[in-house]
Parts: sequence; structure tokens; C-alpha cells
Amino acid sequence: MVQNSIEALPPYLKRYCTVQDYDKYTSRDHAAWRFIMRQSREFFRDNAVGIYLEGLRKTGIPLDRIPKVSEMDRALQEFGWGAIPVCGFIPPIAFLDLQARGILPIATDMRTIEHIAYTPAPDIVHEAAGHAPIIADKTYREYLRKYAKVAEKTIMSSEDLALYEAIRVLSDIKENPDTKPGQITEAQKALDFAIKNVSYASEAAKVSRMAWWTVEYGLVGDINSPKIYGAGLLSSVGESQACLHPKVRKVPLTVKCVDTAFDITEPQPQLFVAQSLDQLTDVLEELENRLSFKIGGVYGLEQARLAKTVNTVQLDTGAQVSGKLVSYEAAVYGDRGEPQFIKFEGPVQICVGGRELPGQGRSRHGHGFSSPLGRWTATKNKSPSGLSDSELSNIGILKGKKAVLEFVNGFRVEGVVQNIVRENHKILYITWIDCSVRRGDKLYYEPAWGEFDMVVGEAVTSVFGGPADRGAYGDYHMGGVSTQPGRQSPFTDEEIRTFECYAKIREQRHRLQISGAVPIDSLVEEVLSRSGKDWLIALELLELSKKSSLSSRLEAKVMEMLTGYQQSVDPDLGRLIGKGVNIAAVAD
Repeated sequence: MVQNSIEALPPYLKRYCTVQDYDKYTSRDHAAWRFIMRQSREFFRDNAVGIYLEGLRKTGIPLDRIPKVSEMDRALQEFGWGAIPVCGFIPPIAFLDLQARGILPIATDMRTIEHIAYTPAPDIVHEAAGHAPIIADKTYREYLRKYAKVAEKTIMSSEDLALYEAIRVLSDIKENPDTKPGQITEAQKALDFAIKNVSYASEAAKVSRMAWWTVEYGLVGDINSPKIYGAGLLSSVGESQACLHPKVRKVPLTVKCVDTAFDITEPQPQLFVAQSLDQLTDVLEELENRLSFKIGGVYGLEQARLAKTVNTVQLDTGAQVSGKLVSYEAAVYGDRGEPQFIKFEGPVQICVGGRELPGQGRSRHGHGFSSPLGRWTATKNKSPSGLSDSELSNIGILKGKKAVLEFVNGFRVEGVVQNIVRENHKILYITWIDCSVRRGDKLYYEPAWGEFDMVVGEAVTSVFGGPADRGAYGDYHMGGVSTQPGRQSPFTDEEIRTFECYAKIREQRHRLQISGAVPIDSLVEEVLSRSGKDWLIALELLELSKKSSLSSRLEAKVMEMLTGYQQSVDPDLGRLIGKGVNIAAVAD
């Protein structure tokens, strides 16, 4: 067991880690967390999957204060998982990479009380209280990890990235209290533009829908009385209480859920119900068999070409070429195809088994790469990758010698053979100098362009998202990082006074647990005179009054304040305040 999960990460993932500055949380932040968790415990005791309450305890999530990610990390390691702190949004591929390793990224920002029912930006409520508790269920955590391994191989389009960027920016600035109204308007325009420019549903988009309808908004069990397990619902005290209403349509979960798009800015009009958590893996495997990394061939090449992002083409020899596939040529036979030529935009790397081959990285292929594929005319009864040195010599392929190589599909490579590279007894690529590549009258490569590395292979067995060796490939566009959704401006004097009141209430609640009921009139008088307009502090006072000695005059004044808040705020928040009033009367 490692001391902490960050230590085991490769450098390209460590860049997304941050330090959880626990002292940055105010007493109001802790009160907001406590309000959410008290509502959650009350509601999810009966309406979430059975593991929920036990999962909170087992994954290191306290009810009365914001959790420390280091404590969660130690707790999750008991399940073979871990947790790391991150700042807001991290690129989807990085999130999936971490999750596939059994690491839960925890956004450390805490939502404001203005967004206490739901926040568009990642925060510690969503990541910790939403995702972590269900990881205590073995079936679910195995699904979560398998999903991440599938999702990180899917092909994400440039349109997906543009949409992600627009959502990220808008969500961050909506949550940031320092944001000016004009910024939200401009960010919304950018999102509308990105949505309008999505021309097709990529593999990544469809796989993300699978996560949305299971990991984030999933229900399980009897379709007429399902239980909640999705993190988006478990972290939204507002939507979770509304989602079980009959007006939200319940649909049996099948692989067809990936054909249903979602809008993250609106409550979901329908939700998918799994028969059991075991069914999640069954549906995922059905989806997996429809993806390019499983299918390969012309289908996979076309998905990569459409995507205009960095992807990897893997050949039957095991050779992997990573970069932006800009074109390919293939012979099509009915519903099947035979890839004959691939062309990439740089930078490109050539790998085997996810490891970049020596000298075959972006410094050599910074501007692109291309190669013919297929069987050779002189050895058409045998795969070229399996030819021995003597068999190569018989057809004139010798190091340092000029040679002409004819392909069955009509390609012709002519030049001097400089090197032949094998691994596991298979030829991966041949390097030529003074080389030309032609098919008929069309010139594909000419001697003036320098050395030519020709990968050897007859079939494309897989096409998957991202570079094969991410560490060696270096930076590539995976999506941006957080635009700092947390507040940067200093607190006002009034806010500081309010935080002091929260702290006094918290201290008094702790004393009550030790000493029992004591008079609190003076404390309530002080808080009411010093704090600003704050419904949560009034609710905390009411809760305190139920467990202590408070004059009926002051208790009536607190209730009057709460009633006023309920009538003046958004109806959904008003309902939550009402539930909070009911919970306040119940002892912990």
C-alpha cells in the first residue's frame, strides 16, 4: 500500500493534482456540507441503494464537516482504490485514466450556499458524497473501473473537445462568485456555438452517455420503485428528491441508452433503471463490442479520420501508429474493407505494446507519417511480418542494398533498405533511404523528404483514442483544466462576521454533545444581530434551539426568519429549507 495515491501516478497525471488547502474552507462551507449531508442521510436512507450509508462511513466521509481527501485516500485503499485532490475540471481523458487506475479525482472546491442544491462545476460534494459511497460495493467499483478502461480507448472528436471546453468555462464561471454577468452571457454564447457545431455523435459522446445514465444519473431495481446510485443524484439534494416523482419517466436500461443525449443544465426528463448493478457490466460489454478499439478495420479508420484528434491505429503485427489520421485508402468488399494506406498529421509516434520504439517519436515524425499496408507480391502466400532474413534476402530485401517492393494492392516502394526492426519475431517496420512510394501515377513519398519508415502489416486490428504511449508522446489537446471556479476576491466584513457566527454555533453544538442542554438566548441574540441575511444560519439556530434551552420569543423569531426565507427564495430551495426545518427537530 502506498503512502498516498499521488506517489504512484505517472508524471503526466501528477500535473492535474493539487493540494487540498483545508484551512480555506469557512465555517459556512462546513455548515453547507452538513446541511447537504443531513438532507442526504435522511432521504437516501430509504431511497438510495443499500450500500449508501455504510459506504459513507467506509470511504471516509464525515457528516458534520468537509472531508479531507487524504483520509478518503486511506479509506479507499482498503478497496484497492484511492483518491487525489484536483482543482475543478480536469480533461476527460485524464479523469478516465485516473479512474481506470482505481483513483477517484476529488475536486476540492465547496459549492456556495447559493448553489447548495446543485452546482454545474465539479466540487467536493459531487466527487466525495456522490461517487465515493457506492465504491464500497464491489460490483459497482468493478464496473466503474471497467467503464473507465473502455472509455479512455474511445475516439473523442475535435467537436467533443470544443463542447467540453465551452461547458467547462461556463460551469466554472457560473459557480465563481467573482463572475460578472457579461462573462456568463459570453460563455453561454460560446456553448451555444459549440453545440450547434456538433455534426455527429462520436464514440466518446455515446460512451459518455453511458456514464451519464449510469454513473451519474443511474437508478436500479424495480422500475416502479427504483433506488438511486448515480453520483449526480446523490450529490444533488434537490434533483434527487424530484427524480423519483412519476413525472420523470423511468426507462429500463439497455445499450440503447447511448442514443439518448442529455443536457447538463436542466433536470433530466427521463432516467434509466438497471435491473441490478450486475447488469451495468453486461450493458457495457455490449457497447464495448461496437467500438473501434474492438472492431478496427475501415470502420475504426473512418471514426479516427472524422474525429480530427490524436488516435492510435494498431496493426496485426502489434505496431501502433499514433497521431491525427487525415486520410486512408482501402478496398471495400461488401460490408468489409481492406486498409491499404494510412496518412497522419504530426506529431506521430510508433509504438508496440504501448511503448514508444527508440527513435520513433515526435522529433522524427513531427510533421506527419504515412505508410502503405498489405501483402507483398513476391510473398503473397505468407504474411510479410513473419518473413525471416533469408526469406527477405530471397526477394531482394537486404540492409544497405537497393530494393523494389511490390504490394499486391499495387503500391510500389523503391529505395535503399537501411534498417529492419523486429519484435517478437515479427517485422514492425522497415526504414528506407532515397525512397519513393507510388501507386500507378500517384506519388506518395519522394526521396527529398528524407528517410521513410514503412510499417509492416496487413490488417488494422484496433483503432483507439489518444497516443499509445502518453508519457512519451507529450502534450496533446485533451481539454483544458479549471478556470478557478473558487472565489479569489477577499471576504467582506459582513461575511467575516457571519462566518464567526457559524463558528460560534458549531462550537456550541459541540458543547451540547458533551454537557447537554444549556441556555443559548445570548448566543442567538448575538447571532441575529451580527449575521447578514442567511437562511442557513437561521436553520442552524433552529436546530440548536431544539436541543437546548431557548426562549419561545427567540425561537419564534428564528422561525419567522426561516418562513420569510422560504417565501423569498427559489421554490426548490424553499422546499429544501422546509425539509431542513423538519430534520432540525430530529436528534443526530
